Amino acid sequence: MIQTEKRVFKKLGFNKEESDKIVTSLNKLLANYHVHYQKLRNFHWNVTGGDFFDLHDKFEELYTESYENIDLIAERIRVFGMTPLSLIREYLEHSEIKEVGTDLPSDEMVREVLKDFEILAENMNECAENVAELGDSATEDMLISMIKSIELHHWMLTSFLK
Repeated sequence: MIQTEKRVFKKLGFNKEESDKIVTSLNKLLANYHVHYQKLRNFHWNVTGGDFFDLHDKFEELYTESYENIDLIAERIRVFGMTPLSLIREYLEHSEIKEVGTDLPSDEMVREVLKDFEILAENMNECAENVAELGDSATEDMLISMIKSIELHHWMLTSFLK
């Protein structure tokens, strides 16, 4: 019989070092998500052309989902007794996703969203690996759900561009 090491549970069962690792990873994701969210708002407001109706609605759907995920990530950070990043300058400082202008053609807007999805999926997978190693199944479950959704949206927008 394989013997497994029993965790010593304090509060949630994670020590300070483990909690810091989880929260650092979540804050990076939070920063990227916030810049992505604002980019989607920008695109929703400023899309023009023949794709207007389709993309205007799609960008709204995506920023609504992003808003919900941002809230879940921030609340998960609070579960660990820590403070999520919450200032615009912090988001911009920690985000790999970058702002863009308001005058992009619709196909470039979609390409920007696709690049963002790739960065977010990479962040989510990295974070999921970190939390899985630490036995944080609740955060891992939250992230897996987000990854599935990002992958589906990525496929749909990639198909849209073809």
